[in-house]
Amino acid sequence: MSRAEKQSRPVVLLRPVPGNSVIHELWAGTKLIAVFAFSVLLTFFPGWLPILLVGAVVLVAARIARVPFGALPSIPKLMWVLLAIGAGTAALGGGEPLVHVFGIDVALGGLLAFTRVTLLAVVLLGLSMMVSWTTNVADIAPAIATLGRPLKLLRIPVDEWATATALALRSFPMLVDEFRVLYAARRLRPRAQLPTRRMRWRRFGFELVDLLVAAITAALRRADEMGDAITARGGIGQISASTARPARRDALALVVVAAVCVLAALL
Repeated sequence: MSRAEKQSRPVVLLRPVPGNSVIHELWAGTKLIAVFAFSVLLTFFPGWLPILLVGAVVLVAARIARVPFGALPSIPKLMWVLLAIGAGTAALGGGEPLVHVFGIDVALGGLLAFTRVTLLAVVLLGLSMMVSWTTNVADIAPAIATLGRPLKLLRIPVDEWATATALALRSFPMLVDEFRVLYAARRLRPRAQLPTRRMRWRRFGFELVDLLVAAITAALRRADEMGDAITARGGIGQISASTARPARRDALALVVVAAVCVLAALL
């Protein structure tokens, strides 16, 4: 295996994967409704069957959207170690069912509960990643504004909330890249060998403060540039304005989501 293959794959979020499919063409509000419905379902019915059903929906949607395997991030070794420690600790809790192994009763209740919670977290993360991989960030704010339109009767600033959400989503990938550049520049700086551990920890504190100040400065600079760009394009009202509306495929997708939720709740 080459060195390039051994390198870990970074987390790719808030950036749609290239391609076109039925999932890509769904209205952003439909995807948000689906994520909300599945989240509510798994909150009130966090059993094995609902988790597996929602996980199957995520896998089928990823297959239809032709999401490449390379879009999945690499799991660090430390995460596997933490999962192993958590599984071992949960297994000590015991509980049913009991399995007879070489004449010894082994209680798997705690381990199964830990596995179910871990699988639930993976499924919820998969739902969020599917929305990120198949939706343009610019379509999120108009969808939120459209879905929250009834709340305007209560004088809730839906458009402002949608604009703030859109700006946060657009700024996140940009700031992540900025922070990576700052961290790489810090690692390239020559570092003198200090004799004592106290001095090394003190230097680490100073470098951490310098890195935070540089990150805040970069974020403020990016915010100023984004503000000028928004003003030049007509203000924040243009961010939450869009002509995109649900189509027949969105109704079919919502029917499938409702059917999965009802089936999981009944079974």
